[in-house]
Amino acid sequence: MRLIPLILSGWLLAAGWTQAAQPASPSPVSILPAGAPSLPEGVPGEVVDGQPQGDGAPVLERADLEAWLDGFFPHALATGDIAGAVVVVVKDGQVLLQKGYGHADLAARTPVDPEATLFRPGSVSKLFTWTAVMQLVEQGKLDLDADVNQYLDFSVPARDGQPATLRQILTHTAGFEEQIRGLITADEAQIAPLGEALKHWVPERIHAPGTTPAYSNYATALAGYIVERVSGQPFDDYIEQHIFQPLGMTRSSFRQPLPAQLLAGMSKGYGAASDGQAKDYEFISLAPAGSLAATGADMARFMIAHLQGGAYGDARILGQDTARQMHRTGQASVGALTRMMLGFYETSVNGHFAISHGGDTQWFHSDLHLFPDDGIGIYVSMNSSGREGATGPIRYAFARNFADRYLPGDTSATGGVPEEDARLHAQQIAGTYFSSRRAQSNLLSLTNLLGPVKVVVNEDGTISVPAARGSNGAPKKWREVEPYVWQDTTSADRLAADVVDGRVTRFGFEPYASIMVFERVSGLHAVGMPLVAASLAILLLTVLAWPVSAMVRRYYRVPYGLSGRDARAHRLVRIAALLVLLAMGGAIGLVVAMMSQLELTSPGSDGLVIAVRLFATVVLPLGALVSIWNAWQVLRSRRRIGAKLWSLLLALACLVVLWAGVAYHVIGFGARY
Repeated sequence: MRLIPLILSGWLLAAGWTQAAQPASPSPVSILPAGAPSLPEGVPGEVVDGQPQGDGAPVLERADLEAWLDGFFPHALATGDIAGAVVVVVKDGQVLLQKGYGHADLAARTPVDPEATLFRPGSVSKLFTWTAVMQLVEQGKLDLDADVNQYLDFSVPARDGQPATLRQILTHTAGFEEQIRGLITADEAQIAPLGEALKHWVPERIHAPGTTPAYSNYATALAGYIVERVSGQPFDDYIEQHIFQPLGMTRSSFRQPLPAQLLAGMSKGYGAASDGQAKDYEFISLAPAGSLAATGADMARFMIAHLQGGAYGDARILGQDTARQMHRTGQASVGALTRMMLGFYETSVNGHFAISHGGDTQWFHSDLHLFPDDGIGIYVSMNSSGREGATGPIRYAFARNFADRYLPGDTSATGGVPEEDARLHAQQIAGTYFSSRRAQSNLLSLTNLLGPVKVVVNEDGTISVPAARGSNGAPKKWREVEPYVWQDTTSADRLAADVVDGRVTRFGFEPYASIMVFERVSGLHAVGMPLVAASLAILLLTVLAWPVSAMVRRYYRVPYGLSGRDARAHRLVRIAALLVLLAMGGAIGLVVAMMSQLELTSPGSDGLVIAVRLFATVVLPLGALVSIWNAWQVLRSRRRIGAKLWSLLLALACLVVLWAGVAYHVIGFGARY
C-alpha cells in the first residue's frame, strides 16, 4: 500500500519508509511512508549511457528478455538480501514472460512460481479499487464530481466551502492529511470493519480541494466503501464478481484472512533473506488501499485488460472510452511535471507515455508499469525488504533499464537559462519545506519537526534535495533547463517550482510529483528541529548538573549555597526540567518507535498515546511557568552572571518546548492520528 511513502515528512523520506529510492513509479504509493535509501553496492543501478539506442535497440521478444532478466534479478536479489521475486512482462495482449526468482519459503526451499505463488502488491491494490469506481461511473451509479457525502452514511467535512469528490479522491487532491492508526498489524483481531475504521476519525482536509497532490490511503479506502454502499455488495464480493471472475483471476483475493485454498500458496514475507525469519501475515485495516494478495499470472491478466482498453479476451471490465478516460485524464501537479491520472500516476520515460502504481507493505515491495501506446506492461514484486531497503533501487533499476533497453529515446537535457538567472532561481528555491503528504493536526505531525525537506544550492549552481538520493547514494543534482524547471544531471527526471511574486511557494520532483509536492515553511517551523534539539540539550545539561554538583559538593564538603526562595526555585526548576525532558523526549521517542514498528500504531497503543499526550499537557505549561519564575528569582538575586544567563536559557528552552508541544500537537487528548 505504500504504507505511508514519501511521505509523512522529509524524515520519513530519508528513513526509507517505502523502501523506494527514486522508483520509476513513485514508491510513496505504499501504505508505508516512502523513502530514498541508496542502492547497495553491487546491485544493478540505473543505466543511461551504454544502453542500445535508436534502431540498434534489442527487440522485445522472449529469448532476449529472459536472458536479460536472468542476468539482472539473481544478482540483484542476492546482493540486496532478498528471498524471492516474481516478474511479469506482457505485450500486445499476451504474456511475453512470467518468471519467479528465489524462494517463496526459505525454510521449505519452495521456489517462487508465477502461476501459484501469491505476493502482496501493497498499494497496487488501489488500481482494482479505482477500476471498480470507474465501472460504477460507467453505469451512471457514481458521479466523479458529486459530493461524496451523498454516497456515505457519515460526513466528510467541506474544505473552503467545497465538498470532497471522487475525482479528487482518484487524483489524491481531496486534501486529506495522513492517517496511519491501525494501518497494518499482524493481529487479525485488531482489524475493524471498513466502515468502522473510516468512521473512527475523518482526517482533516489540510489542502484546498483539487489543488495539491497528497497521497491518501484513507481516501482510497473511502472510495472502496463507496463501491460497497452503492453496489450493495461487500467490497471483497464486488471485486471478485466484477473484476477477478471476468479476468479469470482465480488466485487473487482482498479477503482477510486469506481463504485457506490461497493461503497455502502465499509467499512468506521477510525482513532479509539472510536472517531466514518468516514474518506474520500482514492485515490491512484500510483494505481497499492495500490488502490484495495475487499471483504474477493473475496480475498479467489485469495488466492486459487495461492495455486492451478494458478487455481481456471475450471478457470486459471497462468500456474502451472509460479505460481511456482513466488512463489519460490528468491532474496537474507543479508545472509540466508528471501528473496523477484517475488512479494511475504518470511515469512517462524516454518519450514513451507510461502510467504506473507501486506498493509496499512492511515485507512486500512491488511496482506495475503500463506503456499503453506500446502495448507493454511490466510487474515486479519482492517478498523481502532486503539490505538497506534494496527493493526501491532494484525496482527503479529494473523499470528504467527495461525502458532504456526496449523503449529507448532521447533523455538528454535541452534548453537552459542564463547563469545569472539560474543562480537567482536557485537561491529563490533554497529553503525548508514540508511534504504535502503529512500529518498536521495530530501527534504524528512531530515527523514534520524531525525531518523537514531542504533544498540547498551547490557550488556549481545546481540544486540538491539532500533527502532525494541517486542510485549511488549521493544526493541528486538538478540543473535548471528552463525557468524554474531543473533536470537531474544523471536522468530525465525533472524538478519544478511554483513561484508567486518572485517567491517559490512549493516544488515537486519526478517521479513523486503526481502524488505529493513540498510546501515552503517559514518562521519557527523552518528552524524548529535545531531549536528543539538545543532546548532539549539545555534541559539535559540542567538535569545532569543537579546530581553532579551535589556529588562535587559532597566530595569537597562544600555546603549548599542557597536558602529560602532561591533554594526552592533552584530545586523546583530542576524537577521541572526533568519532567519537561521526559515529556517531550517521550513523545518524540514514541513517534519514532511508531514509524519504525507499525504494530505500535494499532488500537492497542491508544492508551499509551493518550497517556503520553496527557503527561505533556500537564508538564509542558507548568515547566514553562516554573522556569520563568526561576529566572525571575535568579535575576533578582546576587548570584553570578553565569547562573543568571543559564536561568534565561533554561526559561527559553522550556518555552521553545512548550511551543513545539502546541504546534505539533503533543499537548492534547486522544489517539487520532
